[in-house]
Amino acid sequence: MKKISSISLRLILLNFLEFAVWGAYLTSLGRYLGGIGMGPQIKWFFAMQGIVSIFMPALMGILADRKMQAQKVLSLCHGIAGIAMLASGLYCMNSGNAIAFAPLFTLYSISVAFFMPTIALVNSVAYNALEKAGKDPVNDFPPIRVFGTVGFIVSMLVTNFLSIKGVRMQDSYTQLMSSGILSLVLCLYSLTMPACPTKKSEKSASLAESLGLKAFTLFKDRQFAVFFIFSMLLGASLQITNGYANTFLGSFGENPAFAHTFAVENSNALISISQLSETLCILLIPICMKKFGIKKVMLISMFAWVFRFGFFGLGSPDMPGVLLFILSCIVYGVAFDFFNISGSLYVNENAPKDIRSSAQGLFMLMTNGLGATFGTLAAGAVVDACVYNAATPSWSMAWYIFAGYAFIVGVLFCICFKDPKKAEK
Repeated sequence: MKKISSISLRLILLNFLEFAVWGAYLTSLGRYLGGIGMGPQIKWFFAMQGIVSIFMPALMGILADRKMQAQKVLSLCHGIAGIAMLASGLYCMNSGNAIAFAPLFTLYSISVAFFMPTIALVNSVAYNALEKAGKDPVNDFPPIRVFGTVGFIVSMLVTNFLSIKGVRMQDSYTQLMSSGILSLVLCLYSLTMPACPTKKSEKSASLAESLGLKAFTLFKDRQFAVFFIFSMLLGASLQITNGYANTFLGSFGENPAFAHTFAVENSNALISISQLSETLCILLIPICMKKFGIKKVMLISMFAWVFRFGFFGLGSPDMPGVLLFILSCIVYGVAFDFFNISGSLYVNENAPKDIRSSAQGLFMLMTNGLGATFGTLAAGAVVDACVYNAATPSWSMAWYIFAGYAFIVGVLFCICFKDPKKAEK
């Protein structure tokens, strides 16, 4: 049995904490907001994650490339994010039944503005640490990244099952406080990571180079341009189930026949199967990347999203319909990992070394920024049309529309993107 190195163990803990911060509230926030009368505002909380990702990951990537070592930027971001998220939880606790949208949304927005860049920064810190230790990120990072998903799952399950003063965390502001505390722990732990280099040019730099905008020159490369555009289109799928899966499952509670099924009462635990699948699928990435190449791996992801949404549309909380919900969660592992992790590795391998952090930030901008923003708001419009404003509400129709979108994106990607290895030949 292969012995796990010291640096691998340290990076495992880094990834575990990173995604535990997110898992504490991401899939259950909509349920809590609905419970305090902010159901119509759910889409804005999730859209904000995309809005801040349009510029914050790129700015923090610039800072990490040019001015401050990446592990220190990571610590700074988690410090600010943790304080703001903890403050949002304390605000809800002290406000009782008089929680107002503006102060809660403001504190939440500050927190996610500084949290979202940390996803790319953790990748940069990990790649640097592995390369310094003489390891290959393509082979050695995916098994480490698995523990990030484990951290997400553990956080989700704690939020689902743990009760404080008789109230489950998934229905309480305590999920926000839990996330804030974990972020502050990671603020300190990040400082123990190996130092990351910064690029300090001795010659006079252009304005674009000074601002760290050199990563945008990657769009001059046709393959990179196509890759980033489709990353944005596929990124639109990422927040749809985060924002609406729990709300969708909870809606079955209005039917007495489904109200006490496991899928309705423990929707957060059911959704956690998606992350469990994710941990297993990450291990397939090194094999699939080498065997199929980035194009086929991305195509597998795109058509997995078709099944992810389609199974939700066909399923129901009772037997055998609930099996389709479970299949949707299993397919999610392929849909998410084969796009998000493989895409990050593709950027790391093909972007120039001096702008890798900025390039990772650009990838985040296109996926969790522009893609997630447009996707969340468009999904909100679809759900409004099919469910909230429809004479005959139909969640199934909404899921089928999302599945059709993913299918079209997959077909267009197959036509437009050339596999890098074939392009070289």
